[in-house]
Amino acid sequence: MQAEIITIGDEILIGQILDTNSAFICKALNNIGVSVYQITSVQDDRGHILKSLKEAEENADIIIITGGLGPTKDDITKNTLAEYFNDTLVQSDAVLKNIQHLWKNYIKQPLAQVNIDQALVPSKAQVLMNVNGSAPGMWIEENGKIFISLPGVPFEMKALMNNIVIPKLRKTYKFPFIKHATILTYGLGESSLAERIEAWEDNLPVFMKLAYLPGLGRVRLRLSAKNMDMDLVETEMQKQIEMLLPQIHDIFVGFEADDSIEAILGNQLTLLGKTVATAESCTGGKIAESFTKIPGASKYFKGSVVSYATQTKIDVLKVPEELINSHSVVSSQVAEAMAKNVLDLFKSDYAIATTGNAGPDKGDSNAEVGTVFIAIATKDTVYSEKFNLGNHRKKVIRKAVNKAFEMLQKEILKK
Repeated sequence: MQAEIITIGDEILIGQILDTNSAFICKALNNIGVSVYQITSVQDDRGHILKSLKEAEENADIIIITGGLGPTKDDITKNTLAEYFNDTLVQSDAVLKNIQHLWKNYIKQPLAQVNIDQALVPSKAQVLMNVNGSAPGMWIEENGKIFISLPGVPFEMKALMNNIVIPKLRKTYKFPFIKHATILTYGLGESSLAERIEAWEDNLPVFMKLAYLPGLGRVRLRLSAKNMDMDLVETEMQKQIEMLLPQIHDIFVGFEADDSIEAILGNQLTLLGKTVATAESCTGGKIAESFTKIPGASKYFKGSVVSYATQTKIDVLKVPEELINSHSVVSSQVAEAMAKNVLDLFKSDYAIATTGNAGPDKGDSNAEVGTVFIAIATKDTVYSEKFNLGNHRKKVIRKAVNKAFEMLQKEILKK
C-alpha cells in the first residue's frame, strides 16, 4: 500500500514556510503500514495541480493533498479537484453550520460570502468535518484510489489526520504491522560502525532493514520491521536488538524514544542525584542551551559561565593569567582550570569546559582553526581531550558540543 503527498502553496516553494505537514503525515501513515512513495510541492496553479494529481494517481493508492482550501482567490484546490473528477461543487449544510458556529462564538465579525463559500465541496466528496477551522477536509474515492484533501494549517490538519483520516483508513484497508527502533550511538563514524556490525546486518530477516542516520559525532541506527504477523515483528525486533547491543556497548547511549543525548544525560543525572555546570568559550553557551531546553533541567543543571573573552576567563573563572600566557588560552591546562573552577563556583558534581578556535581566524591563540580542548571535572579528578574538528565554524561548534556530551556520558557511566 503506497501513498503520495501533494502540498499546495507558493509559500512553500519560495521558502516562506517549512513543509512540516508532510513529515507529520509520513509518520502517521508509516505507523499504520503505509509507505509514502513521493512528496510533491506545487504552486497555487490549476495546471500544475491537475498534472500532479494525475501523476500521483498513477503512482499511489492513497493521495493526500494539503493546502489551498482557504477563502481567498489563490485557494483553488476545491475547484481544481472538482475539475479533475468532472464534478461540481455543492453546499454542505453541515460545514456551513460549523462555519456559522465559529463566526458566532470566536470570530465575532460579519460572515462574508467568501467564508460561506467554504461550505462548497465536490459532490463526490465525503466531508471530513474540521471543528478547528472553516475549511473542511474531503475524502473522494475514484477508480480504486482514495484522494484526501486537508487544510494546510498544521493544527487543523493534524487533528483531522489523527481523529478521522487514520481511523477511516484502518477501517478501509488491512495494513501490515510496522515497528521501528532507533538506537543512539556516539563517538564512532558511520563507516566504522557499519564495518563493525556488518555480519549482524547481513543476517537480518528479510522483513527487517537497517538505516544509518549520521550526524555530527553521532549515528542513529533505525531498525525497521514490516510484516502482517505482529507477534513475529515484536519478537524478532527484540531478538535483533539483544544481538546488536553487545557489539556497540561502548558507544551506545540509548534509544530515540528516550529522547536526545542531553535528555538521556539529564535522566541519568537525576537518577544519581547529581548535578552539572558548564564553562564555555568556543561553544558560546550551546551546551547550556542544550541542557536547559529540556523541561525540568533545573534539577541537575546548576548554571554556566560563557567566558568567551580571555579576560572573562581570568576575571570570572579565576583562571591564572600566567597559565594562559604559558600555555595559550586554547590549551588543555586552561580547559582543565575552567572546569575545576566552574565546578567549585556552582558546587556541582560534574563540570564541562570548552576552549578552542572555531574560526574563521585564530583570535587570541595560535591554535589552528578547529582545535578544541574539552575538559571534564569532578570532585576527585579533572582531565581533558584535544580535538581537531575541521574548519567550518558552525560544524566545529556543533561537533564540540557533541564531544562534550560524549565525554560526560562516559564519566557518568564510570559510577
